[in-house]
Amino acid sequence: QVQLVESGGGLVQPGGSLRLSCAASGSIFRIFAMGWYRQAPGKQRGLVATITSDGTTNYVDSVKGRFTISRDNAKNTVYLQMNSLKPEDTAVYHCYADRVVTTTPDEYDYWGQGTQVTVSS
Repeated sequence: QVQLVESGGGLVQPGGSLRLSCAASGSIFRIFAMGWYRQAPGKQRGLVATITSDGTTNYVDSVKGRFTISRDNAKNTVYLQMNSLKPEDTAVYHCYADRVVTTTPDEYDYWGQGTQVTVSS
């Protein structure tokens, strides 16, 4: 059983910063990619950023230059540093682990439960 646990969300003023963390636990052998998606009220869940095991990153255009995704492969943890936050960044942020290979072995994708980020004055 693999679990993803997010932390670091909260309320921040426009222009502020937050750092999200997501730790994957369980009998994990390898994770191909990890990332963050977000879902605002009344909208579909959408990509924020992803990072592969070799460090290749991908960002949605709206966060480029403001958000930075990073990963600690040894800890199976992914981070999202969010700077210059805007009200439109308000959403529930979900961690995603793509192609998680366990020691069973099996391979599945996993989602975290989400952490709320609210940008408001």
